[in-house]
Amino acid sequence: MSWPAPPLAWTGHTSGVTSVSYSPNGTRVVTGSGDNTIRIWDAESGAVIGEPLTGHTSWVQSVAYSPDGRHIISGSSDRTIRIWDAKTGAAVGNPLEGHTEEVLSVAYSPDGRHIISGSYDRTIRIWDAKTGAAVGNPLEGHTEGVSSVAYSPDGRHIISGSYDCTIRIWDAKTGAAVGNPLEGHTEGVWSVAYSPDGRHIISGSGDHTIRTWDTEAGTAAGKPFEGHTDSVKSIAYSSDGRHIVSGSGDNTTRVWDAFPYAPIQSSSCNPIHPDFFAKPNMDGWVRDSNGGLLYWVPHECRFSVHSPAFMTIPLTSRNRSVSLDFDDIAFGTSWTQIYNSTDS
Repeated sequence: MSWPAPPLAWTGHTSGVTSVSYSPNGTRVVTGSGDNTIRIWDAESGAVIGEPLTGHTSWVQSVAYSPDGRHIISGSSDRTIRIWDAKTGAAVGNPLEGHTEEVLSVAYSPDGRHIISGSYDRTIRIWDAKTGAAVGNPLEGHTEGVSSVAYSPDGRHIISGSYDCTIRIWDAKTGAAVGNPLEGHTEGVWSVAYSPDGRHIISGSGDHTIRTWDTEAGTAAGKPFEGHTDSVKSIAYSSDGRHIVSGSGDNTTRVWDAFPYAPIQSSSCNPIHPDFFAKPNMDGWVRDSNGGLLYWVPHECRFSVHSPAFMTIPLTSRNRSVSLDFDDIAFGTSWTQIYNSTDS
């Protein structure tokens, strides 16, 4: 993987930048800052566009574009969420009020109809993006501040990360908790995100690690990613789901393979080894790229198979797991030519 030369710094804020977000079409970048303002930038030239968006009376902790790019939302330490016209910079409606402590994270639903916010008051709130009205009751369950919130790609679920060291999954329609909290981090969770296909969740923590979770099974998927020497404060998936990027208080940004297991070695008998990384179909079969049958996964284990072929058994356990090892597998039409009997 090659990286472009570092760009010139974009200057304008008078205090630390706490949050950044691209517009959906990639032409604009919005930033929130400890100077209480939001700024919009040209993504190609780095030129600031218009005047700062002002109205918050304390740090802007989180910013995001709406899916159609027409609006920007911001969450602030002044306990409010604001909606802005992305083209004019004008405030849209009144601030969204209800949280009793700092708002640490905001996000739009994939269809743009709702906004979610996480706060130091330990709750998540859902808002109507058009009217600004609160939708239902606050989502309660965390025992410390909610640092990060996100919608699943299909909009059916919400995830929240908290300083109570857990991640929770919620039904976006009813607000009910889904399953048990995801536990494993030993310090507060700073950031959470869904994979593009919605099958996995990643979390960054004050324990210096990143963890991956299976959304169906509600269990950890593989071992923690280790390497940072300070809190992991921000994480995201690449658009193809193959990589994870993390930012840390150790002043570094790291890029990780989303599934860092040793690759299967290519050979004449195993010419298309990436096919073993596939998920089973509804019947439990993992097939190659030509539709051929590779192996079958029992029904009770089917929803816990992680690419590449990582199983969590049993489903009721949060810690026990077994990995399928394909390093010495003979695959293809010539497998009989390399078979070695253990009796010989």
